[in-house]
Amino acid sequence: MNPRTLMAVMRKRFASVCSSSSAEEDSAGLYDSAPISSSDPPSEQEHPCASLLCCHSVQDSLLSSNSSFTRYRGILNWIIILLVLTHAHLFLENFIQHGFLIDVKKVFQHLIEDNCNWPSVSLILGANVFAITALLLERFQEKGALSPTNGHRLHLANLGLLLLFPAAVIVHEPTTSTGGAFFSLWLYTVLGMKLYSYQEANHWYRQAHLTDADLYYFLLAPTLCYQRDFPCTPKVHINKLLHRLLEMVIVIQIMVGIVQQWIEPIFQRSENSFSSMDITMRVEHLVGLVAPTHFLWLLFFFLNHSYLNFCAELLRFGDRHFYGDWWNATTLITFWRNWNIPFQKWCHRHVYTQLVEKNVPSSRAELLVFLMSAAVCEYMIALPLHSCRLWIFLVMVFELLVAVFLKDYFQGNYGNGLVWLCHLLGPPLAVITYFHDHYISFHNCHQSSPSPLISVHHLPSRVCLQSQ
Repeated sequence: MNPRTLMAVMRKRFASVCSSSSAEEDSAGLYDSAPISSSDPPSEQEHPCASLLCCHSVQDSLLSSNSSFTRYRGILNWIIILLVLTHAHLFLENFIQHGFLIDVKKVFQHLIEDNCNWPSVSLILGANVFAITALLLERFQEKGALSPTNGHRLHLANLGLLLLFPAAVIVHEPTTSTGGAFFSLWLYTVLGMKLYSYQEANHWYRQAHLTDADLYYFLLAPTLCYQRDFPCTPKVHINKLLHRLLEMVIVIQIMVGIVQQWIEPIFQRSENSFSSMDITMRVEHLVGLVAPTHFLWLLFFFLNHSYLNFCAELLRFGDRHFYGDWWNATTLITFWRNWNIPFQKWCHRHVYTQLVEKNVPSSRAELLVFLMSAAVCEYMIALPLHSCRLWIFLVMVFELLVAVFLKDYFQGNYGNGLVWLCHLLGPPLAVITYFHDHYISFHNCHQSSPSPLISVHHLPSRVCLQSQ
C-alpha cells in the first residue's frame, strides 16, 4: 500500500471522532476562535493531516463522579462469580470438616411426632372459635341485638383472649414443640390482626349479609386489611400454582441445607450461650453466623413471596403488591415501608390513622407504630423459645436511631450501603442468637441425643429442667 492510500484510510478512521468532538466543542462554546488572517498559519482543522492530529475530546473517566456512565453489569457479574467461588470454598471446607449433614428425613420425622405436635394442632383448630365469635358479634350488631359500643368491647375481649390463649398453652403445656409453637403463634397473631381489621371495617360501613364464606375468604387471603369487595383475577392459572409450589419446595430444601450444613456446626462449637460468652468469643461466633443468617433471611423473603403469590393465585386475589423495591432503599425508613406491604398497610390503616385522629402528632404516631412492630417481632421469637432478652427489640430501636441521626450523612448509594449493612448485622443476626442459646440449652440437657434441625421441632429447654 502506497503512502497516499495509507493516508486516506487513516483519514477515514479518525474523521468521525474529529467531526463529533469539534461539533461538541463548538456548540458548548468551550473554545473561542479568533479571526484568522490570511497571513496566519493553517489551523489543525485545515491541516492536510487534520484527521490524524484530532484524536482527543473533552470527556470524563467512566468511574469518576461526574460521569453519566451507568452500565456496571460486568462488574456485577464479577461480584456474583467471586461470591459463588468464595462460598463454594467455604462449603467445600465445611464438607471436608463435618461431612454431609443434610437430612431432610429427620425434619419430617420431627414434624409427625404425635406427642410433640398434637397441642399445636389443637391450637390451630381452636382458632376457629375466635373467628366464629367475631362473625356472630357482627351479626348481632347487624340485627340490632347488640349496641355498637358493647359490640366493640366484646370484639376487644375476643381479641384479648385470642392473644393470651396461645401464649398460655405454649408456656404451660410441656409437650408443645418449638416448631409447633412458632407456627401457632404466627397463625394467632395474623388472625388477631385480620379480625381487628374485620370489625373495624364493618364498624366504618355496617354491611349486610355477613356470611361464613366472606369471613373465611378474608382469613385465607394474603392480606391483613378487610374490605367489602376484594379485587379478583378472572381465573386460577394452574401452571402458576405449580410454579409457586415448586419454588416453595426448593427454597425450603435450601434453607434446611444451610441450617444443617452451615449453621448447626457453628452452634456445635459453642459451649456457652451468648449472654455468658466473653466479648471475643461472642464477636467470633457472630462473624461466622453473618453470611448464613443473611442467606436464610433472603431465602425467607423469597419463600414469603412464593407463598403469598400461591395463596393469591389459588383464591384469585388480585392485589399482589406484597413488597416494594426494598433492595434499592437508601434509608432504613424506606426499607421498613417496602419490606412488608400488608403489615405496613394494616399499621397505617388501623394504628397510625387512628392515633392521628386522636390528635397524636404524626412523628409520635410513627414512633409508636415502629415500637409496636418491634415488640411484635420480639414476641414472635422469644415466646416459642421461652427466652425473652429484648435483643431483637433493642436492635430495631438502635436501627431507628441510626436512621434518624445518620440520614443526612448517608444518602444515595452510601445510604443503600448502610441499609444493607444494617440488614447484615441487624435483626436477623439477633434472631439467630436466640436459636443459638436455645440450641445450647437443649444440647446441655440431651448430650446423648442427635442434634435436630436447630432443635426447632424438639421440646423446649424447660422440659429438661422439669425432668431432672
